Amino acid sequence: MKKFLNRRNAVLAMVVLIAAAFLGFKSGDDRNFQIAKNLEIFNSIVKELDMFYVDTIDPNKTIREGIDNMLYSLDPYTVYYPENDQDELEMMLKGSYGGIGSIIRYKPELKYTMIVEPYEGMPAAESGLKPGDLLLEIDGKDLKGNSDVSTLLRGQVNTSFKLKVKRPGVKDPLEFTIVRRSIQMPTIPYYAMMDNQVGYINLNSFSGNPSKDFKKAFLDLKKQGITSLVIDIRDNGGGLLEQAVEIANYFLPRGKVIVTTKGKVKQASSTYKTLREPLDLDIPIAVLVNSGTASASEILSGALQDLDRAVIIGNRTFGKGLVQVPRSLPYGGNMKVTTSKYYIPSGRCVQAIDYKHRNEDGSVGTIPDSLTSVFHTAAGREVRDGGGVTPDITIKQERLPNIVYYLLRDDLIFDYATDYCLKHPTIASAEDFKLTDADYEEFKKKVKAADFKYDQQSEKILKTLKEAAEFEGYMSEASDEFKALEKKLNHNLDRDLDYFSKDIKEILALEIVKRYYYKRGAIIEQLKGDKGMEEAVKVLTSPERYKEILTVPVAEKK
Repeated sequence: MKKFLNRRNAVLAMVVLIAAAFLGFKSGDDRNFQIAKNLEIFNSIVKELDMFYVDTIDPNKTIREGIDNMLYSLDPYTVYYPENDQDELEMMLKGSYGGIGSIIRYKPELKYTMIVEPYEGMPAAESGLKPGDLLLEIDGKDLKGNSDVSTLLRGQVNTSFKLKVKRPGVKDPLEFTIVRRSIQMPTIPYYAMMDNQVGYINLNSFSGNPSKDFKKAFLDLKKQGITSLVIDIRDNGGGLLEQAVEIANYFLPRGKVIVTTKGKVKQASSTYKTLREPLDLDIPIAVLVNSGTASASEILSGALQDLDRAVIIGNRTFGKGLVQVPRSLPYGGNMKVTTSKYYIPSGRCVQAIDYKHRNEDGSVGTIPDSLTSVFHTAAGREVRDGGGVTPDITIKQERLPNIVYYLLRDDLIFDYATDYCLKHPTIASAEDFKLTDADYEEFKKKVKAADFKYDQQSEKILKTLKEAAEFEGYMSEASDEFKALEKKLNHNLDRDLDYFSKDIKEILALEIVKRYYYKRGAIIEQLKGDKGMEEAVKVLTSPERYKEILTVPVAEKK
């Protein structure tokens, strides 16, 4: 016992000496030591693996995975881009890249990549590529089994290549010579004057220079005689913060603070104000948002809400209040790193997820409403932080039926649209197009012929309930009730195709119109019966209601 006490006292004495030694360091010196120590350990691990691991390791792959996991433990937006993977970063910053301009998708069951959506006016579309084309060869190289065809399609601007494709409905392969161009994604794919002199601008990105296109569209609409404006930024994932400030400036006085960034280092903290004279301070504005509205989109919508300049309509936005900047790394690499949080005019931050305080299992959750704080707009209206931008008018977000998800997953809607285009060289304008009952009957036949199977949530839940009832001993008493319920919930494809025909027809029409009129046509089709747009028109054509929404209720004034 005495020996144990002496040993314990010796250990305690050693711990005290070590603690005293470390306390002698300044906190900065200790931090530098910890970084240097762990870098040396990491370096040694890689060398030991390379020398002794049973199989030969790929240093690029192994270390890249280590880097990616390290960065992801911080947040999903801090990302490393090696020298040979700069296209995505360039796309985010400039909104452009060298390529053919098309969405593609690898089809595992066919082992080939397929053209999904060519962009209007881009090389893929101008060369004649169509959705459904399977990419067989590039410059004679067989693409079967290659799931990374995008790297072959992208390249230096003005370089050309030969592409062989297999087109549905065409017996022999087709060959195209395509010249790569700088692919600039359209930031304003559609704008128009709607009924009641309401202007509409669809803004789908803040990458590149969208403020220039937005200004041009708005001034054109003014010439056409609009008296109010809808800005649609639903599913706009953001981009450049400065572009959001520039567009906000079109409708706000010079000198207004739009956003403030606050970071650990001085250069990460800035205040962004409107620097120019506005285009229009009086036109009524409605902004359409949803859960896909994020980052720079939330700066624009949040600033217009905080300064009582627009009515926000839709669903609560995503809640990304973090700012990233690119940092150069050795050997041509770059890192997009989160350097600060941003705060909109009321002083609130819209960040919804607290990545710093994680659960024990490493997961993160959204900040509960009970922990958010109240802020006030310029007029004194209450707004909250910590969960995106809450709209002034909430539109119920409709969920797609389960059957639609499986029809999309199995490409039955995509394939029907491909067949439809083969039979119809032209269709009515996007505004006038309508899927007929005969068209839908033909689609139903194709679905049945494909032996389509899908999971019904009610069947899954019933199965789980039966298992629980059996485990708890209730099954014998409730067996008749379960049999009756099973009969009612019996899988009936005919019934579901009819019952959910409205939703399915809308998706079918959207896919078909997109084939002929690209993104612009898809937006026109989506606006038909759009509840958010309908609500925006109601508000903008009712000056009294518009003013009431942007004013503090009398009961709240002090």
